[in-house]
Order: sequence, then structure tokens, then C-alpha cells
Amino acid sequence: MFVGSLLFYFKTHIFEQYRTIMKDFIKCFLIDDDEDDYEIFRMALSEVDKSIEVHYALNGMEALRKLREDPSLLPDYFFVDLNMPRMNGKQCVEAIRKSDQLKDIPVFIYSTFADPKTVAELKSLGATDFIVKPSNIKSLVQILSDVLGINNNSLA
Repeated sequence: MFVGSLLFYFKTHIFEQYRTIMKDFIKCFLIDDDEDDYEIFRMALSEVDKSIEVHYALNGMEALRKLREDPSLLPDYFFVDLNMPRMNGKQCVEAIRKSDQLKDIPVFIYSTFADPKTVAELKSLGATDFIVKPSNIKSLVQILSDVLGINNNSLA
């Protein structure tokens, strides 16, 4: 009886830890045609929290295809560049907001180009906010920490 109770306790405890870990697990999806920007983004996310998972597509069409083919890639946050081939950032935001599966996921425009008219237009289409690509990784780490609501004490 004692062994059975002990086994039940460990199973329950491990299951609760698993649920907690999975609940706190963050998935991001970067849509950007510049692979160097992806590497910088990935490195910055790793500095924010090594457990953050990041997926990547070169354009909106590729991202939507990947998400259709593999629903496990469904992110908690999208980060979308504006200027891309095949489907640009504006078209991508529109497609995400039209999808029942994706429409409630925050979409951050992540671009070097940020005039007020473009920012307002993208927000009216459903973009959550606009992030101007910073010139250094330390600034990107701080921005991503703020966006994801993660207190990163190593930034001080």
C-alpha cells in the first residue's frame, strides 16, 4: 500500500511539474527574409530565456504553409518583417487576422522601416505593435524581454 501511494505521489508530482513547464514554455515565430536577422533574433531570444522556442520562415506564404503542415509550430507570438518577397508583412498580418487558428496570436511588426503612417495602418489591420530593429543585440534582448514580459536581470 505504501509503495502504491508513493508511486501515485511521484506520478502526480511529475505530471504537475510537466504541466507547469509546458504552460510556461514560450514559442515565437519570426517571419523575415533576412537569415542574418533570424540568427540575431534567435541569439537575443536565447539570452532572454534559453527555453524559448523560435521558428522561422522566409516570408508569409512559407510561414502559413509551415503552420498548416505542422500545428505544433503554433506560436504564442509572431514577429513579422515588412519587406519580404511573395507575401509582405502587411499581407501576412491580414492573413493571420483572417485565420481562425491564428487571429488571437499577438503580431509584432519587426522592421527597420517605421514611418507613423505605416505603423498606424498596420495597427489598424491588427498588428499588436511595431518594433524597430535595433542596431545591437543588447537592445534587442531588452525589447524582447519587455514584449514577452520576462524580467531579465542579466541586462543590468
